[in-house]
Amino acid sequence: MARTSAGSRLFDTVNAGILIIVALVAIIPFLFVLSGSFTASEELLNRGVVLIPTKFSLDGYRYIFSADTILRSLGVTVFITVAGTLINLIFTTLTAYPLARKEFWGRGPVMLLILFTMLFSGGMIPTFLVVKSLGLLNSFWSLLIPNAISAFNLIVLRSFFLQLPDGLEESAKIDGCNDFQILLRIALPLSLPALATFALFYAVGHWNTFFNAILYINDNTKWPIQVWLRQIVILSQGGVGDSQNMGADYVVPPGEVIKMAVIVVSTVPILLVYPFLQKHFAKGVLLGSVKG
Repeated sequence: MARTSAGSRLFDTVNAGILIIVALVAIIPFLFVLSGSFTASEELLNRGVVLIPTKFSLDGYRYIFSADTILRSLGVTVFITVAGTLINLIFTTLTAYPLARKEFWGRGPVMLLILFTMLFSGGMIPTFLVVKSLGLLNSFWSLLIPNAISAFNLIVLRSFFLQLPDGLEESAKIDGCNDFQILLRIALPLSLPALATFALFYAVGHWNTFFNAILYINDNTKWPIQVWLRQIVILSQGGVGDSQNMGADYVVPPGEVIKMAVIVVSTVPILLVYPFLQKHFAKGVLLGSVKG
């Protein structure tokens, strides 16, 4: 068994200490938000937000779920996340795979055009005019189609396809497979770690989307939950609850409790997705990063 040197142990200790500090900096604020969302109104007004409250209350959650605003926006967000991620994966795969085939004529100019979009974009106003001219305003398609392909993810996935041995494709063709069958039966099963990683990237992006929704959607019944979160936390607007349904003696909780409850509701679902993709995440990030 190899013995580690004192310098190596010191290096590992310093790295562990830095990682612990970074983890605490990331976790503690969220714990305060989570704790504040369960704190009773009178304790929050007297002591402020504390990490471990003495009086727990669900008033914040009862209020935001007293109307269907949050549930409806959650449904919109889930739909946008699922549909958008599927569209992203399908379009990215169907573009990256042909560009990785050596016999595909013109893949060089196409790759240059894709790289060009990473350096220069049309800008917000031209993109808005394009979306408007296509009749996508006030439609969920305005959130799904303009961002159907990420140029960076496409290039990484193309690099992964380039690493697949040519012998696999030749053997499949000898067995009678066409190009589409090779993609479905050979390339995609071998690409699951990379696809899982891109699915996580795309899903988090769709879950957190709010700027495009503000630009393209005026109907507040189609707003994703992040737009309502912005209305409540930043603009102190929204009216997500209906206190008239809670009884005559019901007292609306303080605004801070409502804000923290909405933050928790809009954050926890996407955090629950990560453990299911974590085993593919580290491997998928490294795949395709060697060969350009």
